[in-house]
Amino acid sequence: MAQNFDLVVIGAGPGGYVAAIRGAQLGMKVACIEREHLGGICLNWGCIPTKALLRSAEVFHLMERAKDFGLSADGIGYDLDKVVGRSRGVAKQLSGGIGHLFKKNKVTTIMGEAKLTGKGKVSVKTDKGTEEVTAKNIVIATGARARELPGLEPDGKLVWNYKHALKPPHMPKKLLVIGSGAIGIEFASFFNTLGADTTVVEVMDRVLPVEDAEISGMAKKAFQKQGMKIMEKATVKKLDRAKDKVTAHVETGGKTEKMEFDTVISAVGIVGNVEGLGLEEMGVKVDRSHIVTDEYCRTGVEGLYAIGDVAGAPWLAHKASHEGVMVAELIHGGDPHPVKPSSIAGCTYCQPQIASVGLTEAKAKEQGYQIKVGKFPFIGNGKAIALGEPEGMIKTVFDAKTGELLGAHMIGAEVTELIQGYIVGRTLETTEAELMETVFPHPTLSEMMHESVLDAYGRAIHF
Repeated sequence: MAQNFDLVVIGAGPGGYVAAIRGAQLGMKVACIEREHLGGICLNWGCIPTKALLRSAEVFHLMERAKDFGLSADGIGYDLDKVVGRSRGVAKQLSGGIGHLFKKNKVTTIMGEAKLTGKGKVSVKTDKGTEEVTAKNIVIATGARARELPGLEPDGKLVWNYKHALKPPHMPKKLLVIGSGAIGIEFASFFNTLGADTTVVEVMDRVLPVEDAEISGMAKKAFQKQGMKIMEKATVKKLDRAKDKVTAHVETGGKTEKMEFDTVISAVGIVGNVEGLGLEEMGVKVDRSHIVTDEYCRTGVEGLYAIGDVAGAPWLAHKASHEGVMVAELIHGGDPHPVKPSSIAGCTYCQPQIASVGLTEAKAKEQGYQIKVGKFPFIGNGKAIALGEPEGMIKTVFDAKTGELLGAHMIGAEVTELIQGYIVGRTLETTEAELMETVFPHPTLSEMMHESVLDAYGRAIHF
C-alpha cells in the first residue's frame, strides 16, 4: 500500500533537503527520496569538500610565505592522503548533520531511485524492493553530473572527473585541466599550489569566461605568476592514453600541438540528471538535459516542480536552496518572491578568490545602460596590506540615470565573503546614495567596497 504525503522531494542535495525541511516546518507531511547520499553532490563531492582541500592549500601557501610575516617554518611539506582524509571527514560530518535535521523536522527519508509513474505518484526502487508513494505536490531536485565529451571520458587513473580529483589516486606531476570555469580553476589552483606543473586549456577567449573581462584578465596574470600555463581559444581534440602518461592533442590558432601529461582533469560543464525519472511520460519539457520551468519552478504539470541544477543555470547550491524554500512556501499557499538569477552571486575559491553578482560592464553596455564604473585596488587598503594580500580589485557598475547597482565584481582575498554586502544592497534596491552614506568599519577589507562606489562618482578618498 502506498504511503501518502503532502510533499515528496526527489533528491537530497542543497535544493532538495532544504525544500523538504521548509515544507515540514510549514506543517506538511514530507518525504525526501535520495538514491546515493544525503547532501547530494555539493556536500559530498562538490562545494564543501573542495573548500576543505583549498583551505589546506591556502595554509600550505601561507607556510611557504612565513618569512614575509617575520616567522620561520622549516621542512614544510604535506601528506596528500591526510589532506584528502580531512576533506572527506568534513563532508561526512555535514552529511550526517542532514540526517539529524530530517529527524528533528520529521521528514521521512527514503533511500532509493525514484520514478514518476503518474500524477502525484512515485515509485521508489530500494534495496528491499519497490515502494510506492503519493503526494499532491512533488519537487524534482535531482541535480546534475559532470559532462563527458567523446574521447575525454574519465577513467579514474590518468583522466579524472571532479570525484576522482577529490580522492586523487596520486599527486599529479604534470597536470592538464580542461575547462576554466569554477570547477576547473579550483582544482587547478589546489594542485598547482601543492606543486603540480599545471596547464589550463579554455575553449573561450579568456579564463573564467562568465566573469567581467577585467577580472578575468587579472586572474590570468595571478595564475601565470603562480606558475600556471594558460591556453585560451584552445580545444583538446583527443587524448592518447598510455600506461603512465596521456598525450593531449591541443588545437589553437588552427594548429595542433601534442602535449604530454601524467594526469588530466576534465571540467567541461555539467548535464542535468533527467534520465529514468519518467519525465517524458508525464509531459515535462526538457531542454538540453534541463527541465524547463517558469520563474516559480513550475514545470507546467500540475503539482510538479523542479529546482536547482536540474532546472538550469545558474548552477549554484545557494540558488537551489533558495528555490527549495520558495517552492515549499508556494505549495503551502504563500506568496514568495521568485528567485532572481541576476541577484545570485557566483564565487570561485581559487587563489586569489573571485566573486561577482549582476551585470558585467560589457553586459550592461550591451543592454543599453549608460553606466558609471568604480574601481578600487587592494593595494590602497590598509587591512589588505596588513594581511599580506595587496593584490586584487573591487569593481562596481551603476546605472548612470538611476544610481541602481547593476553589478559588482571582485578578485582578491576573502571576496567570496565581501560580495554579500552588494547582494543585500541589490535585494534592498539600494542606490549609490545609500551605499555612499553607509559607514564601513576600519580597518577592514569591506572599506574597499565603499571606495569603489565612491570612485564611480569621482569621490574616492584613498586612491
